[in-house]
Amino acid sequence: MIHGESYKPIIAEAAKMAVGEENIYERVFIFELVKDKNDPNAVAGAVGFSVREPKFYVFKAKAVLLATGGATLLFRPRSTGEAAGRTWYAIFDTGSGYYMGLKAGAMLTQFEHRFIPFRFKDGYGPVG
Repeated sequence: MIHGESYKPIIAEAAKMAVGEENIYERVFIFELVKDKNDPNAVAGAVGFSVREPKFYVFKAKAVLLATGGATLLFRPRSTGEAAGRTWYAIFDTGSGYYMGLKAGAMLTQFEHRFIPFRFKDGYGPVG
């Protein structure tokens, strides 16, 4: 059985094999999306910096996928102990992707949905 916290390393390994490690940039904080000068409704890249080294990055792309996660820190439950640190309550999900998308002109819809893990005997988590 694969638990939630095991998915990320498994998927990361598959991604590295698919695109090649030379095409993966880790620990880069993206802070701005770059608009396409020929199409005002398209994003042509992103700008960021390394969180470990004094490096600045400008990425040019034919397509951009904004996959920064949700905003779990905004609506965090009052879980304690192990439940507070599970993958679905990632500390990185601050809503910054929503801001970047909105700033780039994306239409943001269905933000009334919120993840609430089920509680059941001897456990908790995203089930059902």
